[in-house]
Amino acid sequence: MSENDSYINANKQLWNKRVAPHLSSDFYDAASFKAGKTSLNEIELKALGDIKGKSLLHLQCHFGMDTISWAREGAVVTGIDFSEEAISAAKTLAGEVNVKANFICSDVYNLPNNLHQQFDIVFTSYGVIGWLPDLDKWASIISHFLKPGGIFFIAEFHPVLWMMDDDFSFLKYSYFNDDVIATISQGTYGDRNANISLAEYGWNHSLDEVISNLLKYNLEIVQFKEYPFSPYNCFNNTIKGEDGMYRINGLKNKLPMMYSLKVRKKSL
Repeated sequence: MSENDSYINANKQLWNKRVAPHLSSDFYDAASFKAGKTSLNEIELKALGDIKGKSLLHLQCHFGMDTISWAREGAVVTGIDFSEEAISAAKTLAGEVNVKANFICSDVYNLPNNLHQQFDIVFTSYGVIGWLPDLDKWASIISHFLKPGGIFFIAEFHPVLWMMDDDFSFLKYSYFNDDVIATISQGTYGDRNANISLAEYGWNHSLDEVISNLLKYNLEIVQFKEYPFSPYNCFNNTIKGEDGMYRINGLKNKLPMMYSLKVRKKSL
């Protein structure tokens, strides 16, 4: 087993532990979701537009709320995640809301061994690629699962954000993917009082690393945007604006907090 495989296995244990407190948290608000509220944001809804009848692969789907929301929008969906607990919860949730959705337990890198079709759309979002050490392989897998002319869309937290300490008071980490970032996770962003204390391992990926790797695999950039806010209250020292978005206190609109990329696979 490689060192990165050991890190990924440790992260899987962490994410298995996070499922139960996330399901019951105010952050995810499963009750409102079950009542019909979408978990998707305007950023991704606007970027992908009308997806009725299109096949959609959701990478790193956690327990499936966004996957199911895309199904409610009319897509034919498949969600994948490396957490057994998350995929079990996703299947249960889909049944509870009576939405057809396919869920597969697999990490991203092993997905070609577990899924054998191509999709109109590949989607991933919000706090996902920092768990992946190798973006070259990630980009190749995205291309593998996209039909010619298909769209890959990612909305992600900005790598500049991950340079900061937890309170955004000083620069702590490199902008570049120099080495694994090892920390102890106390609680979780979804429930800060959750009884979880486990090691986690992450990687900061510069915009150059993200874009350059995607461009290697017959993919072209359609749209790139950066945003000074987060739609989620998942960081310390943030304030909620009148638009409902969260910004870092004292650094309002001075620091990028998110970016999105819309990418098309070139036709053969």
